[in-house]
Amino acid sequence: MAPAPVAPEYVALGDSYASGAGAGSYSGGSCRRSANAHPALRGKGFPSFRFVACSGATTKSLKPQFKALSPATTLVTVTVGGNDLGFVDVMTTCTLNGDRACVSRVAKAVKFIHEQLPARLDATYATIRSSAPAAELVVLGYPRLFTPNDRCRTLSPAKRAALNDAADQLSEVTAAAVARAGARYVDVREAFAGHGVCSGEPWINALVRPTDDSYHPNKAGQAAYFKALTSSHR
Repeated sequence: MAPAPVAPEYVALGDSYASGAGAGSYSGGSCRRSANAHPALRGKGFPSFRFVACSGATTKSLKPQFKALSPATTLVTVTVGGNDLGFVDVMTTCTLNGDRACVSRVAKAVKFIHEQLPARLDATYATIRSSAPAAELVVLGYPRLFTPNDRCRTLSPAKRAALNDAADQLSEVTAAAVARAGARYVDVREAFAGHGVCSGEPWINALVRPTDDSYHPNKAGQAAYFKALTSSHR
């Protein structure tokens, strides 16, 4: 007798870029899970969907989220790593201080990206693999925050260049870790090209209230994440 077919089960893990902070329509308390987030949009096609991504999550704090995984899980998406290198502190420093302080703080984050983040990502992906061995693992990256030459007054050209460069290095290091894990990487940098903070049609919030929404994808940005996720599906 053939075994009963397993219904597809999707589990969405990660930080604020996965929970949808910045895109409105929140639930989940401080986790700020948005009905407009790309996991929520993707989850509509699954009979079983567990949305446990949480604003502020790091690779070290994902343990509660891992409990949502099981041998029955068929798809896992995750975006994580930005908070490990101090995303909030970086943006606060660059917003409140001059170019020198910003560039110095970004350099510290970049050092972390290369020296400590790879091992953290390797451990994170290995845990997901062991907890959901049958699942397809898809890792979504982070966009560059700024569109070059957009004459943005929010931050100086030097600050914007440093932050965009850090985003590129984070993407490259993450992609390498994803490859080591045999998973799929969704690079969203090109998807957001021309839609950074201060662009004519921004998909990333500038400095806004509540401040937790600042420098996060808005509703259109989460729709772009969803399109990148589904159009690159193997």
